[in-house]
Amino acid sequence: MHPWIADRTASFDSSGIRRVFDLAAKLKDPINLSIGQPDFDVPDEIKEATIEAIRSGRNAYSPTQGIAPLREAILAEVNAKYPGQDRDVFISSGTSGGLVLSMLSMVNPGDEVIFLDPYFVMYPALVRLCGGVPVMVDSYPDFRLDPEKIEAAITPKTKMILVNSPANPTGVTATEADLKAVAEIAAKHNVALLSDEIYSRFFYDGEFYSPASDNPDAIVIDGFSKSHAMTGWRVGYVHGPREVISTMLKIQQYSFVCSPQPAQWGALRAMEVSMKANVDEYRAKRDYLVDQLSPHYELTSPGGAFYLFPKAPGNQGGAAFVERAISQGLLIIPGNIFSRRDSHFRISFAASDETLRRGAEMLIKLAKE
Repeated sequence: MHPWIADRTASFDSSGIRRVFDLAAKLKDPINLSIGQPDFDVPDEIKEATIEAIRSGRNAYSPTQGIAPLREAILAEVNAKYPGQDRDVFISSGTSGGLVLSMLSMVNPGDEVIFLDPYFVMYPALVRLCGGVPVMVDSYPDFRLDPEKIEAAITPKTKMILVNSPANPTGVTATEADLKAVAEIAAKHNVALLSDEIYSRFFYDGEFYSPASDNPDAIVIDGFSKSHAMTGWRVGYVHGPREVISTMLKIQQYSFVCSPQPAQWGALRAMEVSMKANVDEYRAKRDYLVDQLSPHYELTSPGGAFYLFPKAPGNQGGAAFVERAISQGLLIIPGNIFSRRDSHFRISFAASDETLRRGAEMLIKLAKE
């Protein structure tokens, strides 16, 4: 390692997803089921609001906490959803920015952070970046959030429980009862509860539920990246206890500074744009893929997000199966990028119906070989 590079950077590797993207660039007309972002475009109303902001000169830094109209609109929603809770909100540079600031604000060296395995790739990396210790709770084979397993993992060094529902990479949604139990466990042990809710609007069965309903000290991260296809715009938001939010803002001031101001005006318009038709379309994509693949693969039907996390067929590992798939022009992600196990693989159904049809045909073919 170069002598100038900080030791902390050696505690985690670059995301393995990038390797798949590099492979994709070498293939002609690949069947791409690897991308973790919507395949629809940003609605025109949001684009126009952002263009108007640019043309009217709203191009400078915004306040670190975000433009007042957007904060006020989000806070009004938050107060309506969690009446009686004294929550504050700020606009982050995407939900990833919110995750970074959450970890930097709350995790000391040696602190333990509990989350499920499989997990979003950033979780263990960010914990280690802060000098913390990732504590991964195995959730195979059904990827359920099990409150008993969570509580059993708590030690005197536990600082945070991190939940993600709907989840990346599994698409599994935790039940209201399990989220409520984990919220109460965090309060009982005086442990921070961080809820990553970026896929909250992609919820297909029943109503979305946040553990913040039962834990007024929970910190919630959400945003517009997935729901409105604004992944490149970097507008997220975080709400939680005022003192925690104030600390996150202090760090944002010396790091991200602010979310891009024109994009924040677009996000304000996004709050008025219904995405129900897109969510309904993705529910149908989920149903199609589960129907096609469940006779051939061991999988849990996702209740949200836009991912499936099937088990590789036979006794082969997930990485080996993905290599076979890529050799046939099918781009999927090996499960060991998201897990200590190498048994599964991730499919994104954020793709056109034709791409899904071709992908399902190839996966069925591979399962039979």
